[in-house]
Amino acid sequence: MVKWKKRIEGRELKLFSLFSMLLLAVAALAWEPPAGLAEGMRRIVVSRDALITDYFELAGYGPAFLNAALVCGIGILLVILYRIPFTGLTMAALFMNVGFALWGKNPINILPMLLGTMLYARVHRSKMSRYIYTALFGTCLAPLITELVFLLPFGQMMNMAAAVAVGIFIGFVLPPLSMHTASMHMGYNLFNVGFSGGILAFAIVCVLRSFGMESDTVMLWKYGSDKGMAIGLYVYFLLTFLFGCLVSGGELRKLRKIMRHPGRAVADFALMDGAGPTLMNMGIIGIICETYILLVGGDLSGPVVGSILAVFGFSAFGVHARNYLPVLVGVYLSTFLTVYTPQSPGIQLAAVFSAGLAPIAGQFGIVPGMVAGFLNAVVVVCTKDLYGGLNLYNNGFGAGWVAIVMVPVTESFMKQFKERKREE
Repeated sequence: MVKWKKRIEGRELKLFSLFSMLLLAVAALAWEPPAGLAEGMRRIVVSRDALITDYFELAGYGPAFLNAALVCGIGILLVILYRIPFTGLTMAALFMNVGFALWGKNPINILPMLLGTMLYARVHRSKMSRYIYTALFGTCLAPLITELVFLLPFGQMMNMAAAVAVGIFIGFVLPPLSMHTASMHMGYNLFNVGFSGGILAFAIVCVLRSFGMESDTVMLWKYGSDKGMAIGLYVYFLLTFLFGCLVSGGELRKLRKIMRHPGRAVADFALMDGAGPTLMNMGIIGIICETYILLVGGDLSGPVVGSILAVFGFSAFGVHARNYLPVLVGVYLSTFLTVYTPQSPGIQLAAVFSAGLAPIAGQFGIVPGMVAGFLNAVVVVCTKDLYGGLNLYNNGFGAGWVAIVMVPVTESFMKQFKERKREE
């Protein structure tokens, strides 16, 4: 056992990422024969990807998982190529892409934005390794690339060329924009690029609308929960937890340390507490997310499974049970006071992605966390219409506004409360 641990020491997260990519490919082959996979991938690549386009419903489980494996492979390749260490932030970036490869991203529509960020690094005479995470997260506007092929009034080849050019432009401007937006919410929105991407998508869609080109939102959703999918996810999350236990030698002290951290960015659990506790935390969060969806009678659709995998990745970078549960409960309680139900597709996604506001609960406590979850649920349902569903990280955009409003107000009340306590 000691020899085995020494052999993989420092490579635990890299091996886990490669294992996850391989598992996705195996799942694809198990669900669909090669001919079906090829046709399903063709359908994914040529179809509109605006919110909400469920690849499970559009092409089937097999092609959706193959697409996720390919997108994951591109991310891993870039991380290895630019010699980036596999940290908690790497897990967040990779699994965010894996998750959204089940509803919006594919190996074709993410490439222009990656090229744009590479161009940005070259123009500024900087190493691409400095911007690799912005590049990976910045693929949130991938549906815009596909949408322009359908919207623009030129011929197909010209439309494709213009779409690629716009994608390169997006990848070029996102690095400075995302650095600016991070200061706006002070690290309390973990999905920062979703906020900056939403602002950029809104501006682009306004330009398109001024020329009479309107992008309509999509609603393609697979209802119900496949038993094989449910069991497979639980097994995967359990294996993640057990692998973390093996790596850490069954030591739970550092896992408890993770749960004492507020989670405010930058909170890289792998760098702070090691790969073992981080993987255990990832397994726990994955189980919590899936259990919530099943308990409320939700659907294991492509978007829901994708959102679970995305938050699973972010449980290596800021999210843990103590700061996540209050905001999750806040989203659930909102359904008793609003017109929405826990089974509404948008609310299911809002519940899982409320993890982006987990640092508010971690920093200020349970009640502010629940308020943040409540506000997140009502905001994100409205925001996707601002940009025609072309920003995949809609919950990140909504969470950004919630954090911008809540954090200064909460800090003000907390400061006043502490001053009164001192006077007493």
